Amino acid sequence: MSKFQVPAKNEVSADNQAIFDKLQSGLGFVPNLYAYFAKSDTALADYLALQNRKSSLKAKEREVINLVVSQYNGCRYCQSAHTVLGGLNGFSPAQILEIRGGAASFDAKLDALARFTLSVSANRGNASDEAKDAFFAAGYTEANMIDVVIVIGDKIISNYIHNLTGFAIDFPLAPELESVTV
Repeated sequence: MSKFQVPAKNEVSADNQAIFDKLQSGLGFVPNLYAYFAKSDTALADYLALQNRKSSLKAKEREVINLVVSQYNGCRYCQSAHTVLGGLNGFSPAQILEIRGGAASFDAKLDALARFTLSVSANRGNASDEAKDAFFAAGYTEANMIDVVIVIGDKIISNYIHNLTGFAIDFPLAPELESVTV
């Protein structure tokens, strides 16, 4: 059991309580990650604004990034949440595992995105020339590259929060993946 506890609604600010109400009505529950952000009076609203910003990337592409980064950073919470979301975005369980490993052989454009995302993450922004070339050859633009980095940053925030705290995972636990090859 984690020594870091997820706050109850009555333990957070009035502004965060209002956000809890919106999450409850939209999702049917308040995910523990979001609830934990509410320990800060401003972090939950800030994080949701970042996560919900307009992007040049489609939802399915953002899920590829989320899955790759969460696997690379070893965040079981986000692996589990994004396995559910990946399925809702049309990926099969086998495709989700492959994406978490940094590839998507079933779709050339998503494969370039997954490989680029893993290269960016593993090399702290210094993606290999091969990964960058494949990303742009797949049809992605510099605007897309910027949005990929923003989604990576978003996911790093949530990965690090859960990795630091280890609070309960409130999604079906994602299957373990043996390793990620960079």
